[in-house]
Amino acid sequence: MPVVLLKAVVVAGPTASGKTALGLALAEALGGEIVNFDSVQLYRDFDFGTAKPTREEMERVPHHLIGVADARAPWTAGEYARQARPVVEAIAGRGKLPVLVGGTGFYLRALLEGLSPAPAASEALRQKLRRRTPQQLHRLLARLDGEAAGRIGERDAERAIRALEVRLLSGQAQREGWRAAPPEAWRELRTLKLGLAPERAALYARINRRAAAMFAGGIQEETRRLLSVYPAELRIWTSHGYKQACDLVLRGADPAAALAEAQQEQRRYAKRQWTWFRADPAVHWLAGFGDAAATQRQAVELAGSAPG
Repeated sequence: MPVVLLKAVVVAGPTASGKTALGLALAEALGGEIVNFDSVQLYRDFDFGTAKPTREEMERVPHHLIGVADARAPWTAGEYARQARPVVEAIAGRGKLPVLVGGTGFYLRALLEGLSPAPAASEALRQKLRRRTPQQLHRLLARLDGEAAGRIGERDAERAIRALEVRLLSGQAQREGWRAAPPEAWRELRTLKLGLAPERAALYARINRRAAAMFAGGIQEETRRLLSVYPAELRIWTSHGYKQACDLVLRGADPAAALAEAQQEQRRYAKRQWTWFRADPAVHWLAGFGDAAATQRQAVELAGSAPG
């Protein structure tokens, strides 16, 4: 019998908005445990460029699904949901509050609502597709599934391969498959969704400062070390910050230009995150950053009074 979950709290919002701090405040105030739904914080060894919680922060309350996956075998949203659901149920079964923290909206949707059926992976097809460069894969995807090509980066070979696999094996674009067979929601779970909405200019300034600190503080050294273990064609190297660090380490890019590109990409990513979460009418938006005392008090009051 599945555990009947009284409630969980979601902390969502754009990058650099203070989700980690707010999640910690909620977990400490309400007896919770944190479950990550950031798609890059899942991977072990990639620490500096993913803005993972510090060791001290993770010692304050239990954290789950941070640094658990191998970047050489990247997780899909479906794999994340399969791994995360038992974790959330176990937390609730211990009488604790699951506090879901992250910025990858598609992973959160997969966890809370499930995903529609899709063709199983075909290793033979994948091997054929891997003979193409990322740019060739993206051009092929643009011809076969323009919508998917529009949301998958040109250097993200793994996601392009999966979208092509779905298209070639099912005869449908990814979005068409989702619409044709909508997933069943996780009916036992009741969630309060909190979204962080600081003033945009202030958020962008914080993003710029964080990226500058990242590049001044050692992302190049981490990248140089990890490239000896994780090949440069892996998906993880296309994520924000690491992409530009690879340009510096492997291609001798100009440091100022690499930093400016990283800042711009992260600002654009924040805008996309806002767009995704704004489309969900269930999100209760909080003005301000998650590390602000007033925001934390408001969130704790809302979560503490929410019905089970």
